[in-house]
Amino acid sequence: MSIDRHDDEFLDDPYFEGDRRPPQRGAFDASLLRESVRVLPARHPLLFAPHHTVTQAMRAMQKEHRGVVLITEDGSPDTRVIGIFSERDVLFRVVDRGRNPMTLALAEVMTRDPECVPVEASVAWVLNKMSVGGFRHVPVVDAGRPAFVVSVRDVVELLVDRFPREVLNLPPSFGEVPRDREGA
Repeated sequence: MSIDRHDDEFLDDPYFEGDRRPPQRGAFDASLLRESVRVLPARHPLLFAPHHTVTQAMRAMQKEHRGVVLITEDGSPDTRVIGIFSERDVLFRVVDRGRNPMTLALAEVMTRDPECVPVEASVAWVLNKMSVGGFRHVPVVDAGRPAFVVSVRDVVELLVDRFPREVLNLPPSFGEVPRDREGA
């Protein structure tokens, strides 16, 4: 006897009746976009003052595995964000121009007055800034002071966390049809 496995599998078997659930669809839930930016798995920002050197910032980024540092008026979380410096800035504003990172102050190569979102913002606002501005990192501020930084990686982590079955349960290669793992 062969058993066909379709959506109505084991419908007549009372053992499985209580265990039946509607199939998960994995449809994107737009309410995720309205959630607070605080749902993102962001980390505390790396903070520096304008007089710190590029080398100091690069070493901190390497140590903490980050792609960006924020520059505040005095390098503390108690003053407003006045700049941002990223790994791309290292390439295009330092290395590409043959400048010495050991003596180069962040004030000379940072992006001044970066676009930020307030802590009250939604995930949609962060995505808007990233998409429209072409940013990979967006500072989140509380009254102008740094709260945290959201990176593209943080958004990806949130999506994987919210849709693990759809993202993590894929075959090893694109286009492969998953094999039925049941049986002896």
